[in-house]
Amino acid sequence: MKVIILCGGLGTRLREETEYRPKPMVEIGGRPILWHIMKSYAHYGFREFVLCLGYRGSMIKEYFLNYEAMNNDVTIALGRQNRITYHDAHAEQDFQVTLAETGLGTMTGGRIQRAARYVDGDLFMVTYGDGVANLDLRALVNFHLAHGRWATITTVRPVSRFGVLDLDSEGAVLNFSEKPQVEGWVNAGFMVYNRRVLDYLAGDDCVLEQEPLARLAREGQLMAYRHTGFFFAMDTYREYKYLNELWEQGRAPWKVWA
Repeated sequence: MKVIILCGGLGTRLREETEYRPKPMVEIGGRPILWHIMKSYAHYGFREFVLCLGYRGSMIKEYFLNYEAMNNDVTIALGRQNRITYHDAHAEQDFQVTLAETGLGTMTGGRIQRAARYVDGDLFMVTYGDGVANLDLRALVNFHLAHGRWATITTVRPVSRFGVLDLDSEGAVLNFSEKPQVEGWVNAGFMVYNRRVLDYLAGDDCVLEQEPLARLAREGQLMAYRHTGFFFAMDTYREYKYLNELWEQGRAPWKVWA
């Protein structure tokens, strides 16, 4: 099953890191967050990726075009021999990565539509290039197959950006909760779609999260997979620092691979 990863946004809220590179190339522990996302999928057996490129997409192309050289010892025969020998073997031997140019200003639905020609089979997966989770992706797919609808999105409970206080009538603080989970569920990405969903995507200005998903919901074709474990989207410099701290301390919940 192909995994489409949306990699084309500008990442304006993380300008400290995205001024000169796309957000999926911002590093956690010396590796792009995109690499972490792909490793999570690969752990559950999904190793065919279609990357939807946009803003500074050439950097993502260069990363994968140079992947063998940068992740192996290399012997280079110069001159007329013109031969390169890669030694050893990195852990991503069986990855297949399609790098699809989907336009600078194209919206999420439009990017998927542009990349659809690389999708074969009745099902495909979609996620964003800036969020990590300790999600059981095989269980997600099984959930989708079991309910028989056309679309599944993974949902999580949002966490408040601020501490929440319980006060009495005089203003005394009865309880303080630092960034608690709040009511409701939000879309975390990690989606599974039947290819019929492609008919709901029209044009480069199509925003997946607006009319297409709303229409699928109205027609009873959209289901939510509730994830109660770890999920974190890297939108700000503070969140970038937090994910790197987790990795450096050996406490990264999304590292499900060996």
